[in-house]
Amino acid sequence: MAEAALNAMRRELRAFPAAARELSVPLAVSYLDEPPTPLHFYRDWVCPNRPCIIRNALQHWPALQKWSFPYFRATVGSTEVSVAVTPDGYADAVRGNRFVMPAECRLPLSCVLDVLEGQVQHPGVLYVQKQCSNLPTELPQLLPDLEPHVPWASEALGKMPDAVNFWLGEAAAVTSLHKDHYENLYCVVSGEKHFLLHPPSDRPFIPYELYTPATYQLTEEGTFKMVDEEAMEKVPWIPLDPLAPDLARYPSYSQAQALHCTVQAGEMLYLPALWFHHVRQSHGCIAVNFWYDMEYDLKYSYFQLLDSLTKASGLD
Repeated sequence: MAEAALNAMRRELRAFPAAARELSVPLAVSYLDEPPTPLHFYRDWVCPNRPCIIRNALQHWPALQKWSFPYFRATVGSTEVSVAVTPDGYADAVRGNRFVMPAECRLPLSCVLDVLEGQVQHPGVLYVQKQCSNLPTELPQLLPDLEPHVPWASEALGKMPDAVNFWLGEAAAVTSLHKDHYENLYCVVSGEKHFLLHPPSDRPFIPYELYTPATYQLTEEGTFKMVDEEAMEKVPWIPLDPLAPDLARYPSYSQAQALHCTVQAGEMLYLPALWFHHVRQSHGCIAVNFWYDMEYDLKYSYFQLLDSLTKASGLD
């Protein structure tokens, strides 16, 4: 009896993503030719939890014309920033049986630019990607070049952003598949970002496992070693690379349907809370994103239920 009930639950969970897709998940990421009004943004995108790319939303930012490597050298070249350094470009990702976080270095931004331009060598792959509002805290000199928030989004969401983050890195720097509890407005100033997206409803097909956390350490010889974080609890993370999924190990993922989009310079991606995303970029891409804390409403509770049932049913 219990086995029959468990199998019935698994059948329902496997059928759920397709049913959700048919009702509300778009086949592609839509484009808007101008920023929406707060009402339209909330009604057409936030409430239905749908991503979109907004053109002509950054035209008034001085950053769009100013931000370049020479400008950074002149304005903030001597300013030290936190830089994630990894042997292969994957920070906060599963490697073997560990969830590995990057080594963190403090480097003058001019040194990062030297590496990006190939003028000097540095071990591993560099990515300025420290969240926690690294733009105002580490590079406040750049703040006059953009708005401190996105006014129509702040009005729609009824709050100011929790964090404003600055991103700059090599093409080899990749963000592994994950989700965030934030409404994310991701603005590309120079270059382009490539997003692979899954709606929250695809959760039954997306595997999670628990991993011992570890951190890369950069040795004096310029090699990397992995050091376990023994005081930390195990970390649930997605072990799968969506660009080359191991379907023999994770066969359910073949039923998930990813959306792909490229966000180009001057464009803004609205990435709704709880959407799974994997991110690649062009070399030297410059971006800023605004994180607005999500509403922990009934939608959030339903997702938590879906997540719990997926775990309990053994679909993971």
